[in-house]
Amino acid sequence: MTTTRASGREQAGPATTTPIRPPIDPKVRGLRIVVGVVAAAAALYAPFYFPAAQNKVLSQALYLAIAAMGLNLLTGFNGQVSIGHGAFFGVGAFTSGLLVVKQGWPYEATIPVAALVAAVVGLLVGFPALRVRGLYLALVTLGLAVLFPQLGQKYVKGSGGVPLLQPSLTDTKSLLQGLADDQYAYYLTLLVLVIVTLLTWSLVNSRAGRAMVAVRDQELAAATVGVNLAQVKVLTFAISAAYAGAAGSLSFMIDRVADATNPVIYFQRSIEFLVAMVVGGAATITGPIVGALAVVLLRRNTEQLIEGKPILSPALFGAALIAIVYVLPEGIIGGVRRLTSRVTHRPPPPSTLTTTTSDTSV
Repeated sequence: MTTTRASGREQAGPATTTPIRPPIDPKVRGLRIVVGVVAAAAALYAPFYFPAAQNKVLSQALYLAIAAMGLNLLTGFNGQVSIGHGAFFGVGAFTSGLLVVKQGWPYEATIPVAALVAAVVGLLVGFPALRVRGLYLALVTLGLAVLFPQLGQKYVKGSGGVPLLQPSLTDTKSLLQGLADDQYAYYLTLLVLVIVTLLTWSLVNSRAGRAMVAVRDQELAAATVGVNLAQVKVLTFAISAAYAGAAGSLSFMIDRVADATNPVIYFQRSIEFLVAMVVGGAATITGPIVGALAVVLLRRNTEQLIEGKPILSPALFGAALIAIVYVLPEGIIGGVRRLTSRVTHRPPPPSTLTTTTSDTSV
């Protein structure tokens, strides 16, 4: 209960309504540790078990998780809706492509540069985005995703004048003896994912992270207590764009192309990031990772299940996604939490999208 001082006396004020997260059950904590250890062991062993083609699919899921995690910071934790993050992904891919193909840089050195360039672009986009919100912001970012391929077609020229960059086999060759090229690409992508996951956890659990969530939940109240709304929104936009840029850089190595010939390719990427975030669980740390794996593996399996029928495969994939969202409206991580609460007979944690406190659980 809060107190206020009036006429030299303390008077009782209204009780706070901020929900308090119940303590984690020791059994649940132990289960999380076991699941984490098993997941880490599986992630480390996977590239030696699967063939090269499957390793490429897993690597694609990992870089999708990185981009979805960046979008999750912006949309899940900060409340800014973006369907244009495919443009930042493209900025990262073309930054690495230009540095590797045109300048002869070692590929690994281009990853932080691609993230930085994408962050600068995100910063520039973030300032005008301050004037709009909600669906209007979504439309602004949609325009960015549609515009980016046009810029690529105009200013980027690959072999034969085509706006497409491809690395040579030596450009993306494994630097570690004993690892094939596909295994090396997988481990490099996994390393970047681990780094951005730790950065995300640290950010969300920091004062800046609490400010992000406060702006999402109660923008006026956050401004009243001294939160700089413009600074929080713009910096979140830049960090989110940096994640997408790093993912785009990794895609240049894994998919071996930075392509601006398809006018809707980066809009499609934006939708993939959004779907991965929602399916896994928005405003959670591990939700984008789980969602990305689910989206990529589900798409792969539907393609194999209905091979040779290009119309039915996307329809089945879309129906499966709709079913997942219908059954698990809070995402896979949210569904796991609900199930855990029933088993342990403890109340589930407050919804990450409705409370005024930061949800920092995994």
